[in-house]
Parts: sequence; C-alpha cells; structure tokens
Amino acid sequence: MITCYLKYIIDPFKLKEFEHYGRLWIPLVEKLGGQHHGYFLPSEGANDVALALFSFPSLAEYELYRQRSFQDADCLAAFKYAEETRCVISYERSFFRPVFD
Repeated sequence: MITCYLKYIIDPFKLKEFEHYGRLWIPLVEKLGGQHHGYFLPSEGANDVALALFSFPSLAEYELYRQRSFQDADCLAAFKYAEETRCVISYERSFFRPVFD
C-alpha cells in the first residue's frame, strides 16, 4: 500500500472554494479505486496550508488512477473548478508506505 500526501498552498480568502474542491475529490478518488483519508484545512497556525491523504494498493494502481482521472468527466470538472476559482496556488505530492507491527 502507498499513501499519497498532498500539501497545498491555498488562497486563504478562498477557503470555502477549496473545501468544495476537496469534497469533490473524496468520492472521485474512491470511485477510481483509492481510499481517501480526508482533507485537512487550516485551523491554527498557517492559514494558507491544507493537506490531503489517500491510499492505493500500490504505486501502479495510483498511476492507473492518474491516467483514468484525466479521462473522467467528473475529475475534469473538478480540475476545471480549481482552475477557475484559483483556490489552489500550488501543491506538492509525496508518497509514503506504512509500517505496521
């Protein structure tokens, strides 16, 4: 299993738009084979950093998700929403693997 960690730099004046964007993606990730662990919005501290975490059985499954997301009408609409609202300034993506007992 791999978990994708997304760190977003967001426009703090467009927090509602970013929250809507996150709510769009949670079911989309799950529709395309992943398990979403949620979006995490600013509360205390920096007001322009948000996070998202979601997992796939393997990096190959994640890559398939990425390919399918660029062909899915709902995913394309979510990408367009972020572009039109400019709620996301930038993001960085990292991958982690869990260690269990």
